[in-house]
Amino acid sequence: MEGQVILIVDDNREIVFSLGKLLEYEGYRVLKAYDGLEALDVLKDNQVDLILLDVMMPKLNGLSALMKIRETNKIPVIILSAKTEESDKVSGLMMGADDYIAKPYNPAELAARVAAQLRRYHAWGGGAPKPKEDQLVNGSLILDRRSKTAIVDGAEVRLTAKEYKILELLMEYPGQVFSAERIYEKVWKEVANYAVENTVMVHIRHIREKLEIDPKNPKYVKVVWGIGYKMERF
Repeated sequence: MEGQVILIVDDNREIVFSLGKLLEYEGYRVLKAYDGLEALDVLKDNQVDLILLDVMMPKLNGLSALMKIRETNKIPVIILSAKTEESDKVSGLMMGADDYIAKPYNPAELAARVAAQLRRYHAWGGGAPKPKEDQLVNGSLILDRRSKTAIVDGAEVRLTAKEYKILELLMEYPGQVFSAERIYEKVWKEVANYAVENTVMVHIRHIREKLEIDPKNPKYVKVVWGIGYKMERF
């Protein structure tokens, strides 16, 4: 953490001030910008490890600034978004943001997300992870087939045998929806009966609790209501 630099970009100076104090308390060095153009100028003259980027700003908004940043830079970018701006969250992730944080933010969650993104980025030498033959990679989620573990944002997660097999199935076919019956038959190697839906649901819940920052709003394992489950593709 020592020496890591975070650039905060927001036109609300009170937010920049409070975020800066929080991150400095966590041991980071903080740079500040109050619009997208100023942020690009700061990046030209400074080594930055992560950017916290607001969406609604004058001169150059956050999403436009993100597009410019991604032309030359792969450093982690976390979007700061008001809860009502759902489209901005989706657009930001599609344009290359690594995560988003809703305003008003929880300080402990924000610090945890920042640490997770920095850990993942530097664990892979400052770039995206390169999948190996014995790994399945989807965004910042890695399934290691040798150790039978999952790695999320650089942190290892221990899974039960059934949890591992479910996750492996979903990660092998990202975006594909599997019914509870299909998951049960593939993982348990038994013919599905009326009780399997609850069994699979419980295992999916445990997987989410281990993988997701917010299990109630999962990033990876999604429910397709009335159909089944899928691994979101990244």
